[in-house]
Amino acid sequence: MSQPYEQLKLDNQLCFPLYACARKITGLYTPLLKPLGLTYTQYIVFLVLWEKEKATVGELGRELLLDAGTLTPLLKNLEKQGFVTRERSKEDERVTQICITKKGMDLMEDCKDIPFKIASNCAQLGEKDARELYRILHKMLDKEDESVLALTSSKELSNQIK
Repeated sequence: MSQPYEQLKLDNQLCFPLYACARKITGLYTPLLKPLGLTYTQYIVFLVLWEKEKATVGELGRELLLDAGTLTPLLKNLEKQGFVTRERSKEDERVTQICITKKGMDLMEDCKDIPFKIASNCAQLGEKDARELYRILHKMLDKEDESVLALTSSKELSNQIK
């Protein structure tokens, strides 16, 4: 049976190549992070904490586009391992402050070459295309310009795909 709706063909979906590529790229991290006992999500939490040294759960959620339900068990696990401390704010007990420990900071040394190893797996993209892809993806994620993701009609989507 032939698909009568062009907009429902897999090849016409923007979401699918983004999803598949994200899975493929994230999968490249697994053999690099597993020996360190880290998941990809824990790794990106460390990326923020290595820069800031401390952040609230809300700040981490906004920065990483993750909800508290995802972050809370992950942060409890990192605390159990001695990588972070979690403290309730004295001003507002609903706010939890996450601080990286020395052990967490020391992990940075073990991770310093990961971005280069990932980049080497994406060499077929080329530096110019990689920079352009980075720019476009960040434009799509820009919280100030939600209209980038708002497509007004399937006809507009169809025209953008072609």
